[in-house]
Amino acid sequence: MSTTRRGVLLVNVGTPDDPSVPSVRRYLAEFLGDPRVVDLPTPARWLLLNAVILPFRPKKSAHAYQQIWTAQGSPLLLNSRAQVDALQALLPDVVVRLGMRYGNPSLASALREFNDLGVTDVTVVPMYPQYARASTLTSLEKWKSLGASDDKVVPPFHALPGFIEASAASIRDTVARIDAQYVLFSYHGLPVHQHHGLSTPGCAKQDSECPALGAENAQCYRAQCFTTTRALVAAAGVTRFSTAFQSRLKGRKWIRPFTDEVLVKLAQDGVKRLAVACPSFVADCLETLEEIGMRADAAFREAGGEKLALVPAVNAHPIFMLSLADEVRRHVQR
Repeated sequence: MSTTRRGVLLVNVGTPDDPSVPSVRRYLAEFLGDPRVVDLPTPARWLLLNAVILPFRPKKSAHAYQQIWTAQGSPLLLNSRAQVDALQALLPDVVVRLGMRYGNPSLASALREFNDLGVTDVTVVPMYPQYARASTLTSLEKWKSLGASDDKVVPPFHALPGFIEASAASIRDTVARIDAQYVLFSYHGLPVHQHHGLSTPGCAKQDSECPALGAENAQCYRAQCFTTTRALVAAAGVTRFSTAFQSRLKGRKWIRPFTDEVLVKLAQDGVKRLAVACPSFVADCLETLEEIGMRADAAFREAGGEKLALVPAVNAHPIFMLSLADEVRRHVQR
């Protein structure tokens, strides 16, 4: 009697193969060519990508990647592989693999490996704590387009106890290390129009805090971010804090407030030592290490601040991995 061999797939956004301009150009072409990411009509998206972005952005982005690249390779890939190894150790009866929505290792290569190993029952784990069409949905759509099943999917884990506890521990450590006066929670931004149908009307167009999650806004990315902030503030014992959104692109309205503007205002208002946590990223990557750890630090200092410290992502933190393993196990056994 045969038994079904089970697998677990961790999915993240992706990374270039190396920090060279050609490699970054290939990665950006795939990433920004996704209609879930740049949701313009096809002709307009093609024109934007090929006439505006790809002729200029790869050189700038390659320089940014070069600032964080390690001797072992991409930080995102290294941290993601560490998560795979940790989860595999906690779930020895399943096959755990990594697949990136863009770049390598691709989702297609992960599927081929599962097939070669005789794995027919795969639980997908989108490694995005908060739900967004441009991350969670496009990853699941790509996986399904390869002929794979998406019957078993671990939902967004923005309130997962181990995610909150591990993140809070890193926040406390960072605050203590620099004697931070303030904590800024910085999440990846999202165009306002991508909230249509997912949130309370108009909430994404303002700077105020989102209400608690309910039936009306259960899938709202911005509301899930504020839910994460509230949980982290309670767990870490933070008293002075705010929430903002980073990584916006020019040309469209994005959810507010903006991280780059908030941290400058904090410095101008007298905050000298600032800790910045990025709870929409479970693995340290370009957006945390370079955008916040380098560029935001420079902007904060230029505005009058003295020290900006990046709170490490959860990466393969044991508390996070144990909690994630419990969550995954429940779905694997369904």
